[in-house]
Order: sequence, then C-alpha cells, then structure tokens
Amino acid sequence: MASMGSRQAQFDQLRLIRSPNIGPVSYRQLMARFGSARAAIEALPDLIRRGGGKSVVLANDEAIAREFQFAQNFGARHVFIGDDDYPYLLSQMDNAPPVICVKGNLSLLAQPAVALVGARNASAGACQFARQLAFDLSQMGLSVVSGLARGIDTAAHAGSIESGTVAVIAGGIDVVYPPENRALQEGIAERGLLIAEQPPGTEPRARHFPYRNRIIAGTSVGTVVIEAAPNSGSLITARLAAEAGREVMAIPGSPLDPRSRGCNQLIREGATLVQDASEIAELVSPLDNRMLAPAVKTAPSFAVMNDDESNVERGAVIDLMGMTYVSVDELVRQSGSNPTTVQMVLLELELAGKLERGAGGKVRLAA
Repeated sequence: MASMGSRQAQFDQLRLIRSPNIGPVSYRQLMARFGSARAAIEALPDLIRRGGGKSVVLANDEAIAREFQFAQNFGARHVFIGDDDYPYLLSQMDNAPPVICVKGNLSLLAQPAVALVGARNASAGACQFARQLAFDLSQMGLSVVSGLARGIDTAAHAGSIESGTVAVIAGGIDVVYPPENRALQEGIAERGLLIAEQPPGTEPRARHFPYRNRIIAGTSVGTVVIEAAPNSGSLITARLAAEAGREVMAIPGSPLDPRSRGCNQLIREGATLVQDASEIAELVSPLDNRMLAPAVKTAPSFAVMNDDESNVERGAVIDLMGMTYVSVDELVRQSGSNPTTVQMVLLELELAGKLERGAGGKVRLAA
C-alpha cells in the first residue's frame, strides 16, 4: 500500500501530475521544493507568473476523482513515486514517471528483471528464440519485462507468462493494443503485471512509445535486443538503459538481414553479445544486489529569489537559450549563476509553457 499519507494527498498528487506543463522533472522539483502536492498547487500561480505565464490551468477535480474510481473498478491502482511499493530501479531514473497505474502482481519488480525487446516484424526464428529465452530467464528467477507489441515483445511475454511477466503498455491500463493481444494482455493482468503511465482510456499514440520504453529500461537491470532495424524503437530502449547505467545486451544476427543491423550496430558500439539465458544471467547477477539496494538520494534544493533577482537571473538564462537543446550544466557555466538558481528559473519557465525538456535532460525554449 501507499505510504505517502491520505487519500487526499494522493488526490492532490494526481491532480498536480495531470495538470498542463507538469512533467516528471518538474513534478519532482516541485515536491522537493514545497514538500507536498497541495503546497505545490498553491504555489503554481506565483511560479507561472514569474515564468512569464498569465493563467493557471489545473486538472479538473471531477476528472481526477473519475480516474481513481475507474482504476478501482478495473482492478488497478495508482502507485506514486515515493511510495514503498514504487519500483525502486525505476525511481532511480531522472525522468521516472511520477505515477504509474498497475494491475497484477507488483512484487514481480521486487526481484531482478530483464527487458527483452525487438522488432515488431520479427522473423519466425527470432520469435521462437525470444519465447524460449524468456522462459529460461523466468525459470532462473528473473522477471521478464517487455512492451506487449507485436513480434519479439509478444513472444517474450508468451514465454514467461506462467512465471509472471511484466508488460509496460503505451496507452491507458484498460486499452488493448495491439487488438490481437487481448487474451495475452488479460492473462498478464491475472498472472503477471501490467503497467501504464498514461491515464485510463488513453489510446496509444506515437509520442507515448518513448515514454513506455523508458519504463521498460528503468524497471530492468539489463536490456536484451533481439532483431532490430537501425531505426527501431528498441534501440531507444537500449540507449535509455545505457544512460541509466544498466547492462545492454544484443543477440547477433546475419548481416544480410536488415532486421539484425540494429543489434549488430549495438554490439559494435559496446553492447555485450549474448546467445542464451545463462550468459544474460551471468552478466546481470553482479548488478542485482547493487541496483536493488536502496541508495540515499539527495533531494534538489532551490533558491528563493525576490522579483528583482528573479528577473535578472531569468533574463541571463533566457538570453543563452534558443530553439536548440542545451544542457543545464552549460547554462550554469555560461550564466555564472549557481545551479539551484538556474534550476528554479527553468522550472518557472516550464510551468509557464515556455520551456521544453529533451533527451539527456537538455532544455530549449518552447516553439
């Protein structure tokens, strides 16, 4: 069960999360700065004004109440970052989702997990291999995580469903996609675990899949790619895993098959070549205790500025920004401001809808 207080506290958290211009980074910064979602909501008008915005739009109370009720009726529940049962490894991602909706056995992520991802149009041989690999890993006590897409994902879930598989879906917890996986998705909810970041009822869109991929990478000690073209979304999952310090592995394939070029490219760039479950288990076992042991994370601090100071600092930061993404460290270096002040200015700009965050924590002015 959640450990962050009352139902009202969770209501406030979800309302903050579902409000415009609140993303994973800004949510964590607001909670660190103000201590509670209620206090953060009360501070939003002033923060948005400082960022150059004019109006505050919050998620509708009735919509939040409906979301909680729907999840309960559907047999799902919300788990917030900071709750005792929020997946620990996922919480270590810089852009970890503030809330996930789950249905099934969340304890599957209390044990080490390995992600298996790959091509939607995978060959029959690759699907058979993925299914057997998932079965073997699950028999070794490893949870298998994938994205419930066609091809490799489907095979991975089918191979590990009896021991408990974890499916991260791009849409709402109640939305079946692809349609032909309805029985599999229902089976996973009964015997494994479904995870969704998007609100119930959300149909998956292209923009949702990178968010799903970072949850797949974030919940796992390692990611294995099985058949992937050079532009495959599976390579995004592998990149996110590498950025988080997780093990990245790939199954080699024929250079004559375009579906193997992404895997071969990963190996050339430093991913570990693996061929069976025992090799994977050997690679990830040293990571298990280190990654699953809670670490003390220092909450970010934020400077409190008066209006005159804020205007000067904001102007200095904005002058350095444009439509090209730039790192926060570079803004700190060039502006001469301290990091906490720059972070506060960026937070105010984001809440006002004037800043966009990209990969690697980089930022730019909103179009």
